[in-house]
Amino acid sequence: MSTYEIAVIVGSLRKDSFNRKLADAIVKFAPPEFSFKQLQIGDLPLYNQDDDANQAESVKRLKNEIKTAQGLLFVTPEYNRSIPGVLKNAIDQASRPYGQNAWAGKPAGVLGASIGVIGTAMAQQHLRNVLAFLDVPTLGQPEAFIHAKDGLFDEAGNIGAGSKQFLQNWMDQYVAWVKKHAA
Repeated sequence: MSTYEIAVIVGSLRKDSFNRKLADAIVKFAPPEFSFKQLQIGDLPLYNQDDDANQAESVKRLKNEIKTAQGLLFVTPEYNRSIPGVLKNAIDQASRPYGQNAWAGKPAGVLGASIGVIGTAMAQQHLRNVLAFLDVPTLGQPEAFIHAKDGLFDEAGNIGAGSKQFLQNWMDQYVAWVKKHAA
């Protein structure tokens, strides 16, 4: 049986982030051959092309963690109808310099939670556009625009009863996607 290490990129730095909670909870729906590691993106410098020849150690670490993963899981909030700056910065850092894109070919899943009723639909669409350019095969269906409301998480931080079936199905589809596309 193959094992799959998945790099989890949470687009929020907030300690009590809904999306960090979602990332922690949804991985429990994966089969045992899948392991998940949340990558640190809050310590990355702002992307500056002048630094391409001498990338910061935090950037090198991020790129190495992505390269060793068999898949990617993006869990992002929506800021001003798009992806958070910290997430875009991480994407830019790990895709540069030109020709050294660490993201390329890694199968990905995208989901997110927000207090708004459309969840993170706009952020996810923008992220999918960026990932398409970076040659990241991204799971198209099912989409998961999660409305963060009472009951989404239980007292222990697990997915609440009302969302379990939907998110288990999402994870099942994601697992199949990674197995299909992982090299």
